[in-house]
Amino acid sequence: MSLVLDGVSKVVEGQSHIYPTDLTLERGTMNVLLGPTLSGKTTLMRLMAGLDVPATGRVIWEGRDVTGMRVQDRKVAMVYQQFINYPSMTVYDNIASPLKLMGLNRAEIDRKVREAADLMQLAPMLDRKPLELSGGQQQRCALARALVKGAGLVLLDEPLANLDYKLREELRAEIPRIFEESGAIFVYATTEPEEALLLGGNVATMWQGKITQFGLTPAVYRQPRDATTARVFSDPPMNFTTFVKSGDQINFGHAPAKAQGALAQLADGTYTAGFRPDHLHLTAQGPGDLQFDCTLRVTEITGSETFVHLDHTGDRWVGLIHGVHHLDFGTPISVWLDAAHVYVFGENGDLVAPASYAAAA
Repeated sequence: MSLVLDGVSKVVEGQSHIYPTDLTLERGTMNVLLGPTLSGKTTLMRLMAGLDVPATGRVIWEGRDVTGMRVQDRKVAMVYQQFINYPSMTVYDNIASPLKLMGLNRAEIDRKVREAADLMQLAPMLDRKPLELSGGQQQRCALARALVKGAGLVLLDEPLANLDYKLREELRAEIPRIFEESGAIFVYATTEPEEALLLGGNVATMWQGKITQFGLTPAVYRQPRDATTARVFSDPPMNFTTFVKSGDQINFGHAPAKAQGALAQLADGTYTAGFRPDHLHLTAQGPGDLQFDCTLRVTEITGSETFVHLDHTGDRWVGLIHGVHHLDFGTPISVWLDAAHVYVFGENGDLVAPASYAAAA
């Protein structure tokens, strides 16, 4: 069982919302669509489900061309950010509603409802109304109604975005278990890189209506194909700066430093360095660390960590520093970076060399 998007695109009033896209999703896989708001995640899901008809290309499900087929005629279930339950019906009847529409007999409906309720840990609550449940329980009810259909394709559009932190953590841990037991193709949309890493499976990074990379989640995180993918798969976004390699020296716009590791292997030329915020430090961690002199713009203390917003020769950076640091705004500040954490991109944005630590992982 597979879902294949073959050159699928979406155009609205002359504007491309999804550029021609090829993507193959296999049975029993968890697939995360990761990208910022308006990157095209929901639109791509609607094309997968049959809620929208593509401007070009085909949607192939289990070897059949289903382009243009009504969503009602496909084995698809979709759960939205705003979870939808019928408030006047019990949890049991909410879960049973799609089965009744399918015309199943009472015994079969009862068996499937109780199986789904057990899977979603809702068995003690079947007689309650949705408004008597917590937010997490209401979302589990919506998920159970989607899963009970036996859909081969389950689409989850930021399903945890409106829940509080504790409930999100709880359901994040449960969803991979649910996915493994159902055997369906799961597609999960999120704006959060951390959520993609927690869910595992495959990830498709999206930017302005295009899939920039698709593959196993840890591999895409460690070796992004280009600067755009690296920016999407980092929260806060990856920091960038231009540098020049000449002989055994690298120059980031201040005093030259000796090229080390992967940087020493580069041909002479101009490149873009990329590094994640958590790899910046307020003190040198080793003798070969690169030093950058910056200006502090803003700090944000989260409790156990401090976000420092920096200006480095016109480049805006963010550092994620462990611990609480009280720093003066607008003052000079030096930060240090291990060269092993530097990704190198060419002038066209393509990856030239992954960070040494990631290549070794």
